[in-house]
Amino acid sequence: MADRAPTLSVAVERWPIAGGFTISRGTRTEAVVVVASVTHGPLTGRGESVPYARYGETVDGVADAIRGLAGDIAAGLDREGLRARMPAGAARNALDGALWDLEAKRAGRRAWELAGQPAPPARLVTAETLSIAAPSVMAEKARALADRPMLKIKVGAEGALDRIAAVRAGAPDAALIVDANEAWSLDQLRALLPDLADLRVTLVEQPLPAGDDGGLATLPGPPPVPLCADESAHTAADLDRLATLYQAVNIKLDKAGGLTEALDMLAGARARNLLVMVGCMVSTSLAMAPATVIAGTADVVDLDGPLLLGHDRSPCLTYERGHMSPPPADLWG
Repeated sequence: MADRAPTLSVAVERWPIAGGFTISRGTRTEAVVVVASVTHGPLTGRGESVPYARYGETVDGVADAIRGLAGDIAAGLDREGLRARMPAGAARNALDGALWDLEAKRAGRRAWELAGQPAPPARLVTAETLSIAAPSVMAEKARALADRPMLKIKVGAEGALDRIAAVRAGAPDAALIVDANEAWSLDQLRALLPDLADLRVTLVEQPLPAGDDGGLATLPGPPPVPLCADESAHTAADLDRLATLYQAVNIKLDKAGGLTEALDMLAGARARNLLVMVGCMVSTSLAMAPATVIAGTADVVDLDGPLLLGHDRSPCLTYERGHMSPPPADLWG
């Protein structure tokens, strides 16, 4: 009997965030994720994504977009066909992840082998994130995490320097990433850069709104702290422009539309001498797993999404004092 055609299913899941998570755009108390599953014979591949309102996405819209490709999946749609069929974003990411997972299971190999990438280190350094709070609260949290190799600090337009200084005082030896999530103006960035350098900040993520970041070209020479494109960086097509404005690019699979595009972004960023950061939305280990394929060669890894949740799925990634493990095969890839 001929093999049955692949089948597609979609689920929406809600995962509580421990204590809430605050960035410049507001506070969230749960992560709402969409999981795509592609089953072929006895094997099922899964992928997880986070619909993000900042990019005009809704949970229902993403789930419906994935379901709309059920016929294509049954007809044998592959990852390259998917990239041509669906725009970058959370819907494509979930389905791309499921196809990678299924392909790895069918081949009996790990996803990074199929991608031609080195295996992620057994102990990979990842940033741990402090959401926006009063400086004293952020200093206390930093003290509790002072043994972590790298911390990421969420800030807004107001009181940014006080918060960064408080975290530096609490964690004097940690590498610090500052993420403004588009909240600063060009004048504010100019004023803050010398102080950020004095506080030994490693990287500043997306200081200006994505639509207004052309002003970065007016900065006199390379800034004392490298600037990293996040909300401005979606796919490899963005890299020519970004290379004239930034020193680094944050590759997030939910923006890129999956690992397939992210691998092209990785190669393109390297070709343009950009530093590479691999980041995430607040989500479970299933969403982090595909990103570990490029994390092994990234300059900065920020894949701590599951640590912000009240609990993670099982099986899951292992996190220990600012380090993370590769995904077990029964989780993904």
